[in-house]
Amino acid sequence: MSEHIRLKRGLDIPISGVASCTVTKTVVPDVVALKPTDFRGIIPRLLVKEGDAVKAGTPVFADKQHPEIIFCAPCSGVVNEIVRGEKRKLLEIRIKADKETDYLHFDVPKVYTLDRQNIIKLLLETGLWPAIIQRPYGVVANPCTTPKSIFISGMATAPLAADPDYIFSSEFDALQQGIEVLNKLTDGGIHLSLDARNFAGTELHKLQHVIYHSFVGPHPAGNVGVQINHISPLNKGELIWTIDLLSVSAIGKLFLNGIYDMRRTVAVAGPAALNPSYIKCIPGIAMSSLAEYFDTSKGELRIISGDILTGENVGTNGFLGFYNNLVTIIPEGRYFEMFGWVKPLRLKKFSASHSYFSWLTPQKQYDMDTNTNGEERAFVVSEIYSKVLPMDIYPVYLFKAILAEDIEKMENLGIYEIIEEDVALCEFVCPSKIEIQSIVTKGIDLMLKEMA
Repeated sequence: MSEHIRLKRGLDIPISGVASCTVTKTVVPDVVALKPTDFRGIIPRLLVKEGDAVKAGTPVFADKQHPEIIFCAPCSGVVNEIVRGEKRKLLEIRIKADKETDYLHFDVPKVYTLDRQNIIKLLLETGLWPAIIQRPYGVVANPCTTPKSIFISGMATAPLAADPDYIFSSEFDALQQGIEVLNKLTDGGIHLSLDARNFAGTELHKLQHVIYHSFVGPHPAGNVGVQINHISPLNKGELIWTIDLLSVSAIGKLFLNGIYDMRRTVAVAGPAALNPSYIKCIPGIAMSSLAEYFDTSKGELRIISGDILTGENVGTNGFLGFYNNLVTIIPEGRYFEMFGWVKPLRLKKFSASHSYFSWLTPQKQYDMDTNTNGEERAFVVSEIYSKVLPMDIYPVYLFKAILAEDIEKMENLGIYEIIEEDVALCEFVCPSKIEIQSIVTKGIDLMLKEMA
């Protein structure tokens, strides 16, 4: 272990419905969807048409700007629907899945026999390249570039996040193989960050050929962007690649078994989840296949692919995202509370400040819903964002620079350092109810447009 970092700023949101460490269902999907919208910086070019038969690992669409970057079907079956939006934007490729998956088999040599270019070529051909994300901006990595290092977060601090120690307990060999592959892609090493509170208790600390770091502190300590900021801050012109453990395991399985294997263990959690627990599935499964976990007695529900801060509201007719291993189910808060701002004795409400008495019961969990307890109002300049953002930037000034579209100030104030997930807590605690993540999205899109 090379470094121990303690973070004091941040916030752990005490929401109820943590998934118990048991697998209660293996999902055999009827329909699986691959969504180009999951991948930032990609302009999709369709490679299949309705009625085409595919295997797990068959290319489904590619990036128009980098045709070598392909995206593959996670299951076998028949393409039964191409979903488009406004201006014929490609939204989903839906595949009617076979009951038993038929895999496309790849001839994969031993890792030690391959150099960097051969590794990149193999990851591109097998559809696993999109698993690698490039900072700044959080886009799919450009295979023509070389990062100064690769970062992996081995800890999960987001609300109701899946426990990495549990979901990867049987995948150590695949993870180690994935690490060996990734080490071929950079000379700067693989940085793996683990939770200091359980560093010796996790199997992940036994992985070899990585540079270990330990973090302790509230969310967003588990965000890879926060870890980069404290270990190797990004300067203009530098690139860092990041990858999650799900994808490291998938790369390892490719080199061990020669198949595109995206099977994963996913947490189903939240205050409106019946029997919060884990399921085994693949990305792209329909949320309707999880109906037995929906507590409809709580009224209208919001089904989120991901966590409550950064996940996508996909609804009961949506699908699990490519990078997600969490489904969060919470009640919709479509109610109005008259004079709520003058009711200090709201014992069932959580407050990040001392507005309510929740600070007197720090261990209590709350049945939260989507109600924002107020409407958007004037931008209040305060230090509240800095209290939950443990990064060396000035968030208020950065957000204002983005709104003003002042690129020079955006660069000086840290636009290279962040993506939406890093400022999600700023949005949660914002007294003005401003959609901070949307502001950051606007800033990143502006920077990408300037680069084009």
